[in-house]
Amino acid sequence: MADCCSPGTGARARSDQGRPLGPGQPLPLPTIRDRPVASTAVENAASLTAEADVEIPAGTFAMGDPFGEGYDADGESPVHEVRISAFRISATTVTNEAFAGFVDATGHRTESELYGTSAVFHLAVKARPEDILNRVEAVPWWLNVRGADWAHPAGPLSHWTDIPDHPVTHVSYNDALAYCAWAGRRLPTEAEWEYAARGGLAGRRYPWGNELLKGTPGEAAHNCNIWQGEFPVRNDLDDGYLTTAPARSYNPNGYGLYQTSGNVWEWCSDWFLPKYYRTCLARGTVEDPPGPTIGRGRVMRGGSYLCHDSYCNRYRLAARSSNTPDSAGANLGFRTVAL
Repeated sequence: MADCCSPGTGARARSDQGRPLGPGQPLPLPTIRDRPVASTAVENAASLTAEADVEIPAGTFAMGDPFGEGYDADGESPVHEVRISAFRISATTVTNEAFAGFVDATGHRTESELYGTSAVFHLAVKARPEDILNRVEAVPWWLNVRGADWAHPAGPLSHWTDIPDHPVTHVSYNDALAYCAWAGRRLPTEAEWEYAARGGLAGRRYPWGNELLKGTPGEAAHNCNIWQGEFPVRNDLDDGYLTTAPARSYNPNGYGLYQTSGNVWEWCSDWFLPKYYRTCLARGTVEDPPGPTIGRGRVMRGGSYLCHDSYCNRYRLAARSSNTPDSAGANLGFRTVAL
């Protein structure tokens, strides 16, 4: 799926034979400035296997979009009843620092590193012009950047040590599975993710309620990290961030999870099949559904810093998207569940 949510596999497949972008392209490139590459050394890697867990009690909830705001192709309806067993999930997405511990311990090379390129949002690139290979077809705000990967999230002139507490990005579904295998954990199912993300609030649009912005005088207006301004050419930075925010930014939900709306998309274990909710409804209350046995990609949940209601209203709790298991980009990460 190639849109503001994700560049899809086309970011790598259509590299324009490695030629850099020429003049006269439709979107402006940011000013590039060199910065030193810091050391990747991380101490006490074993202590960084996962972020702190929160306990999620067993319960039943209504899964899906009760407002009719979803995209038909995403299959957010019908709303159906799901019963979930108790489990433990990380309060935040896996951070750069935690992922660095995994890499130091195992020598894992992500698929972005193996491909040699990954997708970066056009206003955030830190790379030399010759490393900007092409714009992604149909979504030109995504640039295919040589040397962009988890350790260089904005391109080769950036480094994870500048943002150690931010979510790791440029990790594919397959990379997330490798991390989980090392850490003795797993990815959440889509049903577990939505149940935990709701924080005990039934039928709400967001983890904090139904209104996007806070209305209490004296409080910061924003509850999450999404786009403000004119997408994709101007971000007014009203929430303070052009791209990722630290993983523990904003208030947690009622269960203690941070940023289940916005910041970065999160991989779930399920295959993505838009008609799956209809199958669930026909079964009555479903218990701990593992998702369909086939699909056109793996489920992503939560939205990202690029979501905006003018183009991609997928930062709602019920919103769904998907991508192929080898896809990665600058707004896609993951959180994990205890075995």
